[in-house]
Amino acid sequence: MKIKVTKNGPYLVSGNVPLYKIKFVVDEKGNPLGYGEKEKIETNEPYGLCRCGNSNNKPFCDGTHTKIDFDGEEVAALNVKDVYSEDIENEHIKLIDHYMYCDHSRFCLRHGGIRKLIKEDSDDANEKAKDEASNCPSGRLLIYDKETGQSTEPKFEKEINMIYDDGKHTSGPIWVKGGVPLESANGEEYIVRNRMTLCQCGKSWHKPFCNGMHWVSEEFQEKFLKRWGLD
Repeated sequence: MKIKVTKNGPYLVSGNVPLYKIKFVVDEKGNPLGYGEKEKIETNEPYGLCRCGNSNNKPFCDGTHTKIDFDGEEVAALNVKDVYSEDIENEHIKLIDHYMYCDHSRFCLRHGGIRKLIKEDSDDANEKAKDEASNCPSGRLLIYDKETGQSTEPKFEKEINMIYDDGKHTSGPIWVKGGVPLESANGEEYIVRNRMTLCQCGKSWHKPFCNGMHWVSEEFQEKFLKRWGLD
């Protein structure tokens, strides 16, 4: 099983990686609580997933990227260990936060936020923090139990989930689970990860990974670009 990022084109998926649709289960404020039932998507072998965000046959590529001059340049590091992390810990657990991989799925905002929970350091707060980190589809958040030294990250089967965010009423990232290898357009291998989220809207500034731009308005994007001198 393998995902190949093609130059300014789709993700080419081979090895019969199962493909599903899945939705966030959200509360009355639109905050994600968990995941709904998966719905199988029939695929060919291999199959191409849209990366530019403009296919008329989503989630599959229909060649539209060639008509819109899609720029799919990859900028992310190959190894997550080369990316700066912000770590926070209490007496019992340690959170490793690679915030560059944030896809803004918002699980970590419940109960006052994961950092508040870790600072509280009660049995209930620590269990809630573990649950929030485990639900993070991008793998940005990773919690270790300090007594055992083991990660509390869930183990997944190899599959791909096309996320729909009911809270934001938009398609979310491509959720890759179970350690499916990812190869860059120039043939280099990204470090294999148990969970990661790939951009499917074409707007991410951390390609090939999602950074939450799928639900951000064009006005907000323009303000951000101008603020940081990226326009």
